[in-house]
Amino acid sequence: MKRSMGLAVAAVGVLAACAPMPKREALVVGESLCAPGRFDIYFLENQARLTEPAAMVLKAAATKAKDCDVRKVRVVGLADATGTPEANLNLSQRRARTVVEALTQAGMPAPIFELNAAGDAGATTAAGNDEPLRRRAEVIYEAYPR
Repeated sequence: MKRSMGLAVAAVGVLAACAPMPKREALVVGESLCAPGRFDIYFLENQARLTEPAAMVLKAAATKAKDCDVRKVRVVGLADATGTPEANLNLSQRRARTVVEALTQAGMPAPIFELNAAGDAGATTAAGNDEPLRRRAEVIYEAYPR
């Protein structure tokens, strides 16, 4: 019994020695938070004013990006199908501008902000149902380690 237990321990030791070792950089430095990505900022119906949680998300994103090489930030304002197409386009433009202003004030180090507004295009399903999750602005960014 002792002999078989000793063989089992030796086998585990041999197998452990064959396991791949993580890269030294991952152990010492850690993974970089600077990578391309996207996130959404939601608004209340018919509003372009940031909610407190949305403002916190934008501030956190700007703080995270301060140590990155931010090459581009694209903000797309969206609206649901409530209201006229012209009013929804105007609302989505205001939402995009609000997000860009908040990111700039929070110190987002972006050389270029690209603003787009989709209005209510695509705000209803094929069955004619409203898509309330379109009350948002999408933020798509390109960030890389320095």
